[in-house]
Amino acid sequence: MPVQQEITEGRVPVKVYTGDIEAAARQQLVNVSRLPIVHHHVAAMPDVHLGIGATVGSVIPTLRAIIPAAVGVDIGCGMIATRLSLSGNDFDERKLKKVFDQISRDVPVGFGQHKERDARSAAAKKFQKGLKRILEKHPGIQKRVGKRSSWTHQLGTLGGGNHFIEVCLDEANGVWVMLHSGSRGIGNAIGTYFIALAKKDAERIQLQLPDRDLAYFPEGAQHFDDYVEAVGWAQDYARANREEMMDLVVEAMRRHLSSFGIAGQAVNCHHNYVERESHFGESVWLTRKGAIRARKGELGIIPGSMGVHSYIVRGKGSAESFDSCAHGAGRRMSRNAAQKQFTVDNLIEQTSGVICRKDKGVLDEIPGAYKNIDEVMANQSDLVEVLHTLKQVLCVKG
Repeated sequence: MPVQQEITEGRVPVKVYTGDIEAAARQQLVNVSRLPIVHHHVAAMPDVHLGIGATVGSVIPTLRAIIPAAVGVDIGCGMIATRLSLSGNDFDERKLKKVFDQISRDVPVGFGQHKERDARSAAAKKFQKGLKRILEKHPGIQKRVGKRSSWTHQLGTLGGGNHFIEVCLDEANGVWVMLHSGSRGIGNAIGTYFIALAKKDAERIQLQLPDRDLAYFPEGAQHFDDYVEAVGWAQDYARANREEMMDLVVEAMRRHLSSFGIAGQAVNCHHNYVERESHFGESVWLTRKGAIRARKGELGIIPGSMGVHSYIVRGKGSAESFDSCAHGAGRRMSRNAAQKQFTVDNLIEQTSGVICRKDKGVLDEIPGAYKNIDEVMANQSDLVEVLHTLKQVLCVKG
């Protein structure tokens, strides 16, 4: 479906791929569209919802500047999915419960990290020199991480919130592993640190902004190059984090299931990141805040919540969306609202047939707290085509 509404209250238009947008999120889009650095227009994906400064589900092209808070603090957050040479006939509920327990043992979640003997040292080694250079210039980043947390020991860990690991079946009963995570504590520290610097710079030069969280670094500013280096490092770390976790999950499955192989190359895509791209005649810094790249022929992953379908898609290369599409169902209510509205019985009902936690601790992630993924997919039929429809049978939540 093409653009459903166009907001023209700002300096540039906002093209929105849904008719369903909350007032506060709409105002955030207007705020972004008023910035002098925004090029051509802003795009809002079908899963758009309220964020911090900029809406989740927005795609923002900026000329010679970057908005750190639009990239956010979960830098490089995204998805990875791999198809295995198994079918749903190769396991039953008993085996899946063993797999669930094994994954839960092997992949730390929440604030957890690997013990020394389990650290993914070989994968971490290639990141050491780059981070050392960043921290030498900005020791304040390390202070934000704290002494209890080690980026080397968090490589290959899930984190919390809406991060998850799933085993899914596709339309042909084929088995997929899919997971969602980002750059963990070190990415959060980098994002938080530079967002604070951008706000200080904006205050110092008395930059007029519709929202303090839209403070930006122009090219040539004191911290611009350092931010580009640090955000690039965090995005690469996030990608590697997903790859390491995928290896751990596959090995956990091998311990309890019949012999299997990898049936295809993994799809690994960010949905919170910034990158240099060319759009509408200009080289821009393109920020996808809760959106994935969907260039023509490019594969992507659009997850639903833990009780509904997810999708492996191929991009159609839509210029209006800046070669982008939605990154998931998108929340329709806050975590607090979900905890007030739903009960554990609701959670059990909505995750029927899925081996997962069914307790108060994950109630804020109940499927009912999210938008209808089928509507999201219908609203972006101009942006992607569906290759595979996945339904989870196992979900480990962060």
